[in-house]
Amino acid sequence: MQDFLFSASIYLIAAVIAVPLAARLGLGSVLGYLSAGIIIGPVLGLVGSETQDLQTFAEFGVVMMLFIIGLELDPRALWAMRHRLIGLGGLQITLTMGAMTALSMALGLPWQPALAVGMIFALSSTAIVLQTLSEKGLMQTGGGRSTFSVLLTQDIAVIPMLALLPLLALAPSGDVQGAGSGGHAGAPGGVSLVEGLPGWGVTLVTLGAVAAVVLAGIFLTRPVFAFIHHARLREMYTALALLIVLGIAAIMTAVGLSPALGTFLAGVVLANSEFRHELESDIEPFKGLLLGLFFITVGAGIDFNRFFDAPGDILGLTLAVLLIKGTILYLLSHLFKIRGRARWLFTLSLAQAGEFGFVLLSFSRQQQVLPGPLADTLSLVVALSMLATPLLFIIYDLLSKSMKEGEHHEADEINEQGPVIIAGIGRFGQIVNRLVQSSGFKTVVLDNDLETIQLMRNFGFKGFFGDPTRPELLHAAGLKEASVLAVTLDDRAAATRLVAFARRERPDLHIVARARDRTHVFELYQAGANDIVRETFDSALRAGRYALENIGLNEYEAAEAERVFYQHDRMAIRELAQLWRPDVRSSDNAAYIKRAKELEKELETALLTQLEAQRSEDAVEDKAKG
Repeated sequence: MQDFLFSASIYLIAAVIAVPLAARLGLGSVLGYLSAGIIIGPVLGLVGSETQDLQTFAEFGVVMMLFIIGLELDPRALWAMRHRLIGLGGLQITLTMGAMTALSMALGLPWQPALAVGMIFALSSTAIVLQTLSEKGLMQTGGGRSTFSVLLTQDIAVIPMLALLPLLALAPSGDVQGAGSGGHAGAPGGVSLVEGLPGWGVTLVTLGAVAAVVLAGIFLTRPVFAFIHHARLREMYTALALLIVLGIAAIMTAVGLSPALGTFLAGVVLANSEFRHELESDIEPFKGLLLGLFFITVGAGIDFNRFFDAPGDILGLTLAVLLIKGTILYLLSHLFKIRGRARWLFTLSLAQAGEFGFVLLSFSRQQQVLPGPLADTLSLVVALSMLATPLLFIIYDLLSKSMKEGEHHEADEINEQGPVIIAGIGRFGQIVNRLVQSSGFKTVVLDNDLETIQLMRNFGFKGFFGDPTRPELLHAAGLKEASVLAVTLDDRAAATRLVAFARRERPDLHIVARARDRTHVFELYQAGANDIVRETFDSALRAGRYALENIGLNEYEAAEAERVFYQHDRMAIRELAQLWRPDVRSSDNAAYIKRAKELEKELETALLTQLEAQRSEDAVEDKAKG
């Protein structure tokens, strides 16, 4: 027990120090976990042979990750992305697998392990890349969305890869079984539902198990959750979520399939269920901890003696992986017309190997597809390529700064003008556009997202591709003659700049602007906007009214409370805008804080007074009727 507690403390100490530090440096949590493992393993020697046993246990994190990926795969979203998923993602995986397989065979490997190597290096790091894209604000760019499509395709492709690897075994698989790696039936001490059955029997039992998982997800989820709900114990939901994952993993193992395949399938079945978010929130902490432990054990198990024995070979293989994948990605960006900085973001962000490479490596070793020494070497190459990811993003940043905005000379020629100009046609702007157009007024829509403009055109709405903040585009859209400019951009800084420019050009123009929050309201107010709409204010106000209707107020009372709140908030915003200073934080602005507190008390008084007056009126009416 003492040894276990000491080892557990070492792993946790390493994680809580290395991971936040890596996140602060912008390296991502996965690299933090890997670094922690390297420090406590090869560097300091604080952990040893127990890492293999821990890794088998920690691979349940991969099973849980695939379950959550399945939960997030809305079939409608997949259908909308089908061209990029099948075309761009499918070609990336196929071409990279082919190139890496050919290189491996050229280096002397038989085709079976060479194909396994191709699959391992066809994948990129979902965890590192998505986190970095989010931190840099690149997720919604053209390159970011293309990158996400490929990563999603890769995550899905892991499932058939895990199913295919056992067929590539050069020798009967050993006794080592791993839950996350899809250990097969017949393991010593395990339960097998297919052992001794003829081939047709194995097929029937396997298909029956898959069908059982699908049918249980469709028909049993609701009654089981209803039964658990009556217990009124929060921990029972967590227990049920774990039971679903572990139970499916056990069933899949018993019929000789990958647990990852079963849990992924269950996740997809439950993707549109009302219990999806409950399951996801219950599983997420376990998935994160187990994946973190998995990456730590990978780092701790890296054989740096092997690296120092042949540093040139290891670095050469790592560089070859980056160059081959990068070349394929760059060619695909040409084929799919990904241009400018988006092309380099797409190419450089996906050039590394990924965390699922470790999973496939572990599984390949257990299934006797790859010999141990080769698997150790490849594991080192995967880790080094992942460690190179921050450098690849630095290269992208340098290239991005040196390149001109590709959109400037590619903007559409604007040949129409109208009384209403709408700058930005995302989820907010499209509602404004539909309402105005449906009411019989002409709009001129500007947006710098080409895919969004093309999607609009598919539904019969015309828009022009170009940066709405560019003066020449605004003037071409009729800024001098327009009656209204609706600024609905996602970028708050760009929205503020656009409002300020339009107000300078047209002091008489009526400007309606979308605000991110209260501070953005003040910025837009000072820039010259006439009507400012906080993007979530009205919907939040309506949600508050629904809450009031269900805790004792009737519909009229709740509507009156909503009206009083709305009017008071508009008045308060106008007053606070006079006190707000852009060079002073609101928390340091004494006059602003004092008036905000006073206004909050006035709001409470106004609401209570309104409610009391309404109830008095109701009492008088009831008395008169009586």
